[in-house]
Amino acid sequence: MGEPAAPKPLVLVVACALIDADNRVLITQRPEGKSLAGLWEFPGGKLEPGETPEDALIREMHEELGVTIRKPCLAPLTFASFDYERFHLLMPLYVCRRWEGFVTSREGQATAWVKPNRLRDYPMPPADDPLIPHLIDLV
Repeated sequence: MGEPAAPKPLVLVVACALIDADNRVLITQRPEGKSLAGLWEFPGGKLEPGETPEDALIREMHEELGVTIRKPCLAPLTFASFDYERFHLLMPLYVCRRWEGFVTSREGQATAWVKPNRLRDYPMPPADDPLIPHLIDLV
């Protein structure tokens, strides 16, 4: 049988589905040089020490996309729990329909506004895929 596998680290990443007036969802493409480069995902990122998921999203959305989000505009929708080879990912997905500013790619990443029922046309990391049906049901 051998030794039991060492526990994998749990990585907490928060994601946001920005939804525009036409019920399209914003996705961004992971840039070259990052793991899973070229795949599309819901914007967001890792929490910094002491940060709440909402604070992390507010920070990440400003840093990556130049938009300002307020906590009351973030609504938790669902989450993904996915076992990658080197770590286990826990990713809450929030929905946001109101923000200030215009979406601008601040890190050179491609962006796309996509109807939820077309999200599967874009290759995504395996952890993002189970989130899609929740967005289809929402809009």
